[in-house]
Amino acid sequence: MKKIIFFLALCNSVISVSAQSKFEQDRQAIKSLAGYYKVTFNYAETFAPDTAYKFHPRYHSWGYEWAIVVEDSPKKIAIQHLLVVGDSMVIKHWREDWVYEQPTILAYEKDNTWKKVTLKAADVKGRWIQKVYQVDDSPRYESIGTWVHVDGRHEWQSKTDSPLPRREFTKRSDYNVLNRGNRIYLTANGWMYEQDNNKVVRGADGDKIIAQEKGYEEFTKVDEAKFAYAKKWWASQQGYWADARTAWDAVFAKNATIKLAGKKDGKLLYEQLFALAEKSEKEKWSSNKNKEETIKVINNYVNAS
Repeated sequence: MKKIIFFLALCNSVISVSAQSKFEQDRQAIKSLAGYYKVTFNYAETFAPDTAYKFHPRYHSWGYEWAIVVEDSPKKIAIQHLLVVGDSMVIKHWREDWVYEQPTILAYEKDNTWKKVTLKAADVKGRWIQKVYQVDDSPRYESIGTWVHVDGRHEWQSKTDSPLPRREFTKRSDYNVLNRGNRIYLTANGWMYEQDNNKVVRGADGDKIIAQEKGYEEFTKVDEAKFAYAKKWWASQQGYWADARTAWDAVFAKNATIKLAGKKDGKLLYEQLFALAEKSEKEKWSSNKNKEETIKVINNYVNAS
């Protein structure tokens, strides 16, 4: 009997160590997404159910991005992306938060509306939610998946709905939801974000796919020296945006549904918050004032008609 008890205790110990090792591998893979990169963007529509559909031109672009770990706690890693243009221009780009075993997810519906959904415990265990935010830290999409580490490969994949991609939302109105098939995997020189997407018309009668799309965003490591100006710029801006994230967290906690308005007083939300960031830096606002002014602006856009 004692031998059986010892054997079971040993098995539990091995399982615990194995789970911890997997968790640490997950964390290391996520943190590997940070760094200095040249990014290439390639998208092409591939198939359409309607033979009369006219495929849109392929999309190709590239740029330099600095991805910075701005929060690192055991079950949450936040990475801020900065787009670097030339030697003297920086644009606060998208952000990704990785959260371990979170029981809720903010699901995109349509028309700039997201709804908080509770997940089953079995669907959460061992999995990471990737939360992707727009340039003003408003929501874009969230999806859940399992990091897999096998045969030297490290990858994560998921499926979720989102608004139209930035490359199309000002140009197209023939669909209103992008159903994303996301796959992230590490490479020898960085990482790849591969997508298999459905362009969907969502209405009262359900979803209709108008076209499918293949996408590759390749992040290739480059010399850190190219980002000298970006480092100075971020040093002056990071305090405000840390407070802005806190302000958004309060908004997310308060609202089970987030609906974002378009322009208010002739300006989009990101224009208002970018202006606040500049004003905060110039006038040396306190952390409390950053949060107060940011929440005022956000509340003017959230759940507003």
